[in-house]
Amino acid sequence: MVTFMESSSSKRVAIKFKILIGSPSSSLSKTRFRSGFLLVIRSKMKVWSLLYFLTVLAVWVAPVVRAEDAYKYYTWTVTYGFAYPFGVPQQVILINGRFPGPTLDTVTNDNIILNLVNKLEQPFLLTWNGIKQRKNSWQDGVLGTNCPVPPNSNYTYKFQTKDQIGSYTYFPSTQMHRAAGGFGALNIYARSVIPVPYAKPDGDFSLLIGDWYSSTHKMLQQTLDSGSPLPLPDGILINGQRGSTFTCDQGRTYMFRVSNVGLSTSFNFRIQGHKLKLVEVEGSNVIQNIYDSLDVHVGQTATILVTMDQPVRDYYIVASTRFTPTILSVASILHYSQSMVPVFGPLPAGPTTEIDWSVDQARSLRWNLTSNAARPNPQGSFHYGSITPSRTIVLANSAPILGGRQRYAVNGISYINPDTPLKLADYFNIPGVFSVNSIQSSPTGNGAAFGTSVLGASLHEFLEIIFQNNEDTIQSWHLDGYDFWVVGFGAGQWTPNSRRSYNLVDALTRHTTQVYPNSWTTILVSLDNQGMWNLRSAMWGRRYLGQELYLRVYNPTQSLANEYDIPTNVLLCGKAMARSHP
Repeated sequence: MVTFMESSSSKRVAIKFKILIGSPSSSLSKTRFRSGFLLVIRSKMKVWSLLYFLTVLAVWVAPVVRAEDAYKYYTWTVTYGFAYPFGVPQQVILINGRFPGPTLDTVTNDNIILNLVNKLEQPFLLTWNGIKQRKNSWQDGVLGTNCPVPPNSNYTYKFQTKDQIGSYTYFPSTQMHRAAGGFGALNIYARSVIPVPYAKPDGDFSLLIGDWYSSTHKMLQQTLDSGSPLPLPDGILINGQRGSTFTCDQGRTYMFRVSNVGLSTSFNFRIQGHKLKLVEVEGSNVIQNIYDSLDVHVGQTATILVTMDQPVRDYYIVASTRFTPTILSVASILHYSQSMVPVFGPLPAGPTTEIDWSVDQARSLRWNLTSNAARPNPQGSFHYGSITPSRTIVLANSAPILGGRQRYAVNGISYINPDTPLKLADYFNIPGVFSVNSIQSSPTGNGAAFGTSVLGASLHEFLEIIFQNNEDTIQSWHLDGYDFWVVGFGAGQWTPNSRRSYNLVDALTRHTTQVYPNSWTTILVSLDNQGMWNLRSAMWGRRYLGQELYLRVYNPTQSLANEYDIPTNVLLCGKAMARSHP
């Protein structure tokens, strides 16, 4: 703090400086940290002397002045357009004329102000897959938290990439829009003052890989509404195409951010003749194991480094489906600059239906305990394995027939979206929308029913959640608002004795986990983020037909330290339409 005082009697100017400095690394002594000092400068002193002194002071104080985190502004317009993923025109969803949508490159703690303009004829929302939305489930972009943006209208998302690094995605959460596009990459780079556990790569590629249908999203939705499951996909795309080219220089190392943006199918990723060094998984820096290929399940992302250490020519980049009766593949090209030799030979082979292979690889993914992530403290400084869970929740997926039609359920409840978002109903105390604990915390065996499933939890609880899969197909589960420790995979039914196999030391954290057929997966999650959070199947046909619920993380003491207030631009719908804007 600097104050200026002038005394008319003495004709002197007194300048008092009170220095409040929080860093002991400053060159000022501790005495100067804690006290002000008085400098008296005679009025006849030359002005440049005063300016020189202020300049020196600014140099002293500058290291402790904290600028506000950056704001980044975007306007995205959502329209229909045409693309040619299978060589013929197909209607897709474009963002600013692009399919896939624009890549959102951010830095830890950036504030994102994104105006979404909906030019479709249907209501629309985007969700930010893996972004924790700290204290801010208002911006999560799912039907339990937000009213969809009406046609020819807009909504401005306002959220922060608080304390996160890594590779993520965004996609539509409404209806089956995700099957038509509207998805893209969302990358969070570390702040310049935070080290990363690898050298800066020479290039950075985002690969959005997923199964694809030649049918439109409306046709697929009609299939589901009629009571039939989704058929097998027609193919796989990489960045919206059947073939792309990635150009690299020999001897250099490049980052590949590989995301599964498909609807229902796991894939295996590999590059002909090259090793894959895994460095980050959904915000976790991991032990840097070397792999020939990697399984990536629906909704997941893996960040790898690849060194161009082979002879100068072109090589295949391949993704092929896992656990499907017919194996579908897609190939792009890794092009060495200066190469005059095209790709040749068969596509490199990968695993197909082998479950044990995938389980072994999943268990090999380990947290890098000594590396920091978004913060300077090591990831391993949080000893999750020494915490006793406050309770255990077992969530079993199923595929019941309700009303003569195929549905999917969790603990016997097939989710139905009310016309009022749960978050708004909770805020305005609107009755008749949902009730807490409307789903049991373990399977009941009483058959299936429709419902709006909300599981209540207290802020700062530490939960053990078991995903029990008694079906013959692989599952993929995602939790908004959090990442969690994936501590165990096992075959058959989970029992308390299964805890003996848990990894309580260096299990990685992530936001989406697979559950193998007729198997279980256990996660541990620290509920440090108040709000209404979607826990869903990442396999979109199953989620559309009811395999989801919401976790209401609550503290009765209202405080901005726990949760931000309702946005002033909130959209109102359903029973909240009659309520006043804040």
